[in-house]
Amino acid sequence: MTTAQTTAATTLPVGVWTTDPIHSSLEFSVKHMVVGTFRSQLPDFEATLTAAAEGAALEGVGRVASVVTPEPNLTAHLQSPDFFDAERFPEVTFRSTEITRRGDEITVVGDLSLKGTTGRISLTGTVFGPVVGLGDAERIGMDLTGTFDRTEYGLNWNAPLPKGGFAVGDTVTVGAHLELVRG
Repeated sequence: MTTAQTTAATTLPVGVWTTDPIHSSLEFSVKHMVVGTFRSQLPDFEATLTAAAEGAALEGVGRVASVVTPEPNLTAHLQSPDFFDAERFPEVTFRSTEITRRGDEITVVGDLSLKGTTGRISLTGTVFGPVVGLGDAERIGMDLTGTFDRTEYGLNWNAPLPKGGFAVGDTVTVGAHLELVRG
């Protein structure tokens, strides 16, 4: 168990829970050209929730080379040193330091490591279950969202627009939609 803790009133179902990769997603979005929102995914990832009576921990890792966009040149740019620098930093990791649950609402605070930098991020959302699904597997779900400043992680590329503003916003919104199966 890591240092992440929950109180007795906010416990999660005891056990080790791992992502069902078909029914889980990791997404991110950022403002584009001031008026739009660019959305992408990191489909090659896994997360593990370890819950015991004394606390819980959520850990995840994603492979940067799996970033998906609808345009190959944009995908290559995101994987370049201007952004993720996939060759030097092939993974993004998250490790919780605190998990708090109040009913179906959950807050997960932890360390996000991206492009050689680690910073604190807070994710909030909803927890569902547990339920017994098809094949008698016990499952829980979590929908979590949070934000971080990409420039704090060295993702600094940008271009000024002719009449003000920048091509890419600094605030990144991340969404983790997890369906976890008891191991």
